[in-house]
Amino acid sequence: MDAHRHPPLIALVGQTATGKSALAIKLCQAIGGEIVTADSRQVYRYMDIGTDKPPIEERGGVPHHMIDLVDPDEPYTLALYQSGAYQVIEDIISRGKLPVLAGGTPLYLNAVLEGWTIPRVEPDLALREELEREAEAVGSLVLHERLRSLDPNAAAKILPSNTRRIVRALEVIAITGQPISAQQSKEPPSYRTLIIGLSAPREQIYSRIDARVRREVDDGLVEEVAALHECGYSFDLRSMSGLGYRQIAKYLQGQATLPEAIQRIKWDTHAFARHQGNWFRRLQTAHWLDVSNADPYPEAVALVRHFLDGLVDNKS
Repeated sequence: MDAHRHPPLIALVGQTATGKSALAIKLCQAIGGEIVTADSRQVYRYMDIGTDKPPIEERGGVPHHMIDLVDPDEPYTLALYQSGAYQVIEDIISRGKLPVLAGGTPLYLNAVLEGWTIPRVEPDLALREELEREAEAVGSLVLHERLRSLDPNAAAKILPSNTRRIVRALEVIAITGQPISAQQSKEPPSYRTLIIGLSAPREQIYSRIDARVRREVDDGLVEEVAALHECGYSFDLRSMSGLGYRQIAKYLQGQATLPEAIQRIKWDTHAFARHQGNWFRRLQTAHWLDVSNADPYPEAVALVRHFLDGLVDNKS
């Protein structure tokens, strides 16, 4: 009865380029699982190479959920992701399969694992565009200071460089008249959760990132970004601000050479990986596996099987 009331959920987390996607597929093949992707960029259709979306032929027959949900010019929110992920997880469980939440977007993972109560405020696109233009003109730090004066609790949790989250917080405050932090709470879902984290030394993470960037360029990243623009998707879209896309957009607009754009992708992805690392270090209950010298699969699948047998709890 306890297993029925608290069905199992596996979460596979880690910094970019640690091999989460490949390991998630192997785990699902072994345990009868399905992947619930937690990646804020893979929700967009037609954006495949730059988001490192696993090609269908490389998914090993494992269903992947929460990808290819909206077109690049359609708005998509954290609240939409959370509700969609919960629906998918419940559907997977109802069919007797094991959900594996896998990804590296901290907000998406947090929202599901911690059960955030997210303000259900429809985007005000005109206000959002006005705030984004202001951030571009005067810098995100000015908007962050404004947020600090309106909602210091929210500002303390958002990096001054994270323009997207700052703008959303100011947008919610303007629409509701209330601090966004007062509208947020946590009610963890009733899953029995095992969190497995993948890690590697920083320099190896950087090396893996650089190799992946080179592969993406070889696989046609420039052509993908150009094709999206030719289809009418503006470089100014939120979806096109993602790693790889915004840097190649500058090259296509003549604002950078291709080598400069490629190097900028690497550096900006290094910075993103550092941010991920700061967040993942707070996961006190995760079982961390070092991927630098050995295949993490044997240890990961053993952890999952012992967890399903009730022999492993969610503590490192």
